[in-house]
Amino acid sequence: MIVRIMGEGQLEVPEGELAALNTLDDALEAAIETGDETRFRSALHALLEDVRRVGKALPADSLEPSELILPPADAHIDEVRQMLGDSGLIPD
Repeated sequence: MIVRIMGEGQLEVPEGELAALNTLDDALEAAIETGDETRFRSALHALLEDVRRVGKALPADSLEPSELILPPADAHIDEVRQMLGDSGLIPD
């Protein structure tokens, strides 16, 4: 699966990693629902760090279509709230 982190580029993430990423996505959603900025920031950073850890960076000149688009690490809670779909940032 091709994932784009806004402002950073694309990574190829193995399908087998999606369950773990969904757990982090659930924590991010819960933080957004409560409006807890500290919890939100921690959950967003954990999700992005895990995507970076398990993903393989694509070349900067690659133009693969992204299946998922994730916000940058410095995104505001309201920006991420608007990006959420019915199943979070990462579909189940």
